Amino acid sequence: MKKNISNIDKIVRVIIALVAAYFAKYGEFSNDWISIALYAVAIIMLLTSLLGTCPIYGVLGVKTKK
Repeated sequence: MKKNISNIDKIVRVIIALVAAYFAKYGEFSNDWISIALYAVAIIMLLTSLLGTCPIYGVLGVKTKK
């Protein structure tokens, strides 16, 4: 897959992943599925930032990397 995420986009994704993981761990939610969903968001954001590619960007034709 081609790289389509810029460095700024990667940083934003890592920050979102950290915030989601924090709230999944320390947030007091009445349902466990909310924590699971937040962990899933964190994992997806970290993977896309580490790989430098976003499948949704590829489908939509978006490219933040020059």
